[in-house]
Amino acid sequence: MSTATLAQALNTALGDALREDPDVHILGEDVGTLGGVFRITDGLAAEFGPQRCLDTPLAEAGILGTAVGMAMYGLRPVVEMQFDAFAYPAFEQLVSHVAKMRNRTAGKLPLPITIRIPYGGGIGGVEHHSDSSEAYYAHTPGLHVVTPATVADGYGLLRAAIASDDPVVFLEPKRLYWSKDEFAPAPVEPIGRAVVRRQGTSATLLTYGPSLPVCLEAAEAAKAEGWDLSVVDLRSLTPFDDETVCAAVRATGRAVVVHEASGFGGVGAEIAARVMERCFHHLAAPVLRVTGFDIPFPPPMLERHHLPGVDRILDAVARLQWEQ
Repeated sequence: MSTATLAQALNTALGDALREDPDVHILGEDVGTLGGVFRITDGLAAEFGPQRCLDTPLAEAGILGTAVGMAMYGLRPVVEMQFDAFAYPAFEQLVSHVAKMRNRTAGKLPLPITIRIPYGGGIGGVEHHSDSSEAYYAHTPGLHVVTPATVADGYGLLRAAIASDDPVVFLEPKRLYWSKDEFAPAPVEPIGRAVVRRQGTSATLLTYGPSLPVCLEAAEAAKAEGWDLSVVDLRSLTPFDDETVCAAVRATGRAVVVHEASGFGGVGAEIAARVMERCFHHLAAPVLRVTGFDIPFPPPMLERHHLPGVDRILDAVARLQWEQ
């Protein structure tokens, strides 16, 4: 089996989707000739032409509004928002039209749009280039929100998103674009399912996207303290896989939610609430969170303090009331 980076897996997924379905079109800033700032669409305009892989003006609301019209006329557009915070000008289109069109038309007009958004920190970017904006989208009914953390999921989840008849916000962890693993294009667990990446018996780390490798590293380091940690990759924030998450938490009786986004009002708060409601009698300690701080994203030389790391995760595990 050959190896590939997450970026290469995403590029392969887009190429295969364009090849197999003439209704699939890609549009966004610099996705054509340049191949995207992260080269995720590299070579696609040359192979499929500028009508299938289209450069747009720097106008995110216009890009997504155009995609809405394309989807209403039967196409299957894939939009690239160049950076996480660049997507905010398109938020009105996303919330008012993309998310609501199926319900507004009594199911007669679904919008099969995939909105790809590079997100998260860890690359030395500044504000507008390092946001973790998943809570805005996960809080909006009518959207699916997914984020791959592995090379295999980069391909499989993106193919599933493009094939979906409902709009999918596809959040790509920028710092994992160059992560590498064995790769063979193949289906993966569907949207709406979490995956247990590491089995353990002491406590369960619940995480997604850029924080998955950090949690796996923390789980290895925890062995020195005598802790055997499970790690659950959520993959899909909406729909949310309560079944897998609750089974993993009930098996250990302790849980920590880890994500880069700010803690207040974040996805981790919703996850902690759901676990507490469904697993209360199985818990030996309150569910804890390790998140980014409640501040605007810091400058590059300080982001290592802001992003959850191994030490902060192990500190949270240590606070899970181990005394009997």
